[in-house]
Amino acid sequence: MDTDQMRRSTPVFPMSSAMKLTGLTARQIRYYETLSMIQPERSEGNHRKFSMNDLDTLLSIKNYMEKGFTTKRIGELLNEPKKSSTPEVLKHVGHQKPMLNRGDLSRFFTKR
Repeated sequence: MDTDQMRRSTPVFPMSSAMKLTGLTARQIRYYETLSMIQPERSEGNHRKFSMNDLDTLLSIKNYMEKGFTTKRIGELLNEPKKSSTPEVLKHVGHQKPMLNRGDLSRFFTKR
């Protein structure tokens, strides 16, 4: 394992940091753990410790949930990371609303 991969897999973030960095609640994170979507390590005091890889997985789960995938399908996609470009995923990506840019917002303001 190279040093970058070792750094990314080192569990250092507590639950509060994972919540802030992912925008998920503690309840959601614990639920994904019960579904075996993530497996954070535990400290000696039995507190969850998350690695950067765990946070990436949580962000992927959040992204898939926002696109309307079921937790069962997300679990399948997480176990098959090389198949994440399946037509099903691409279809959901194609239906995303484009981000507004500054020019699009200008129509809401009147010049004085």
